[in-house]
Amino acid sequence: MEIDEAPQKVDIAARIVTPGTAITNDPAFMRGHGTFSEHDTIYSSVAGVVERINKLVSVRPLKQRYSGEIGDIIVGRITEVASKRWRVDVNSRQDGVLLLSSINLPGGIQRRKSESDELQMRTFFAEGDLVFAEVQSYFADGALSLHTRSIQYGKLRNGTLVTAFPQLVPRSRSHFHTLPCGVDVVLGVNGYIWVSKHVPASK
Repeated sequence: MEIDEAPQKVDIAARIVTPGTAITNDPAFMRGHGTFSEHDTIYSSVAGVVERINKLVSVRPLKQRYSGEIGDIIVGRITEVASKRWRVDVNSRQDGVLLLSSINLPGGIQRRKSESDELQMRTFFAEGDLVFAEVQSYFADGALSLHTRSIQYGKLRNGTLVTAFPQLVPRSRSHFHTLPCGVDVVLGVNGYIWVSKHVPASK
């Protein structure tokens, strides 16, 4: 890896850098993720955008797996039906988890889930189904806990999945859009995007 010669003073403003680019030689700064230090200078170890939080300097990679935050709206694929839970591919380092107690029953019914509900779990979501969900919390191992306890969330039907880099999908107030051409789009901040034909709500 080639290392740029460190100039006398390096600007830490947000900018795109490549591996080996000198970020700063100011000893007041600490190095964070995506950086390394040599000869009292902090360099980038990945291609990405320089970020600064107080005196901590890091480089956010241009390409990386989705790292979830509570409240994120995501699109995921069911990979396994287990005891009282589903495992969901959310384009992250590990699968997310959707608990049986964290879903709405068909028709928007909200009640305590019974043993008969557990026996019918595949009628709610089966392997391969795509779901629209929200990140509710984290488990102790770092896995995301999801929920679909809202009428807007649930199983996605009659469309196709498009995959993009998570960094290209900003967090916003709404992730469900109807385009003028008659297409519905669900933008998951994890980089999974659902595209389907718009079906007008029945009166």
